[in-house]
Amino acid sequence: MASAPLPLFYKGLEPLSSELHADHRIRPQDKAPYLIGQHAIPLTAEEFPLVGRFMPIVFTLGDEAIPIALMGLNEGVNVFVDDEGKLTEDNFYVPAYIRRYPYMLAKLRPDTDELSLCFDPTSEAIGTFDEGERLFENGKPSEATEAILKFNETFEQAGQATGQFMKELRELGVLEDGEVSIQHESNPQPFVYRGFQMVNESKLKDLRGDQLRKINQNGMLPLLHAHLFSLALMREIFARQARLGKIPVQAPTLN
Repeated sequence: MASAPLPLFYKGLEPLSSELHADHRIRPQDKAPYLIGQHAIPLTAEEFPLVGRFMPIVFTLGDEAIPIALMGLNEGVNVFVDDEGKLTEDNFYVPAYIRRYPYMLAKLRPDTDELSLCFDPTSEAIGTFDEGERLFENGKPSEATEAILKFNETFEQAGQATGQFMKELRELGVLEDGEVSIQHESNPQPFVYRGFQMVNESKLKDLRGDQLRKINQNGMLPLLHAHLFSLALMREIFARQARLGKIPVQAPTLN
């Protein structure tokens, strides 16, 4: 496991064990330092309607594109957390990928598809604390651990559904390289953002009747509309960066 690339946020992965972690507890966290400077967060497709109220939803480049929420337009900028990693918004939808950390389901052996509940041992949320909820009671997973496992299983299922969503989206042929141009008084030239994909609204409208019927019946169409509506928030995110003094000299591509 150590040789495989670790997902965003994770600095290590360790299987949760009733023997090794019998005295470990979970303590609540009021800040997420791992969010500082993270401008793009992976999403599941089912989250589009909720995420689209607060953040732009776009797709990464390449054949293995995934949906992401933009918490900033520039690398190293997150306009929704302060310098300690505390959320600056009270009414805000936190993507499931963020809420999953420091846990995740992972394969411990390459010769099996079985997934085990693991955690990032560098996280300050888990340890041999005097306070907090126990991970194990009498050698068995506590209610808190069972809830964590259930959430991760649900997240894994949503991830698989998102993979199917992206497969069907590619087959529709409506994805294109995106570009957003934003003019600001601080610069005579507009800030141009590229390096992402978005749905071409004209191509979406021009789909054949059977294609439109299919994506309407399987629930894809409202999710694509949520994505398209969310793009208007690009300028809101840019305005937040301006208020924070985080406008770049030259706007790079979104990576």
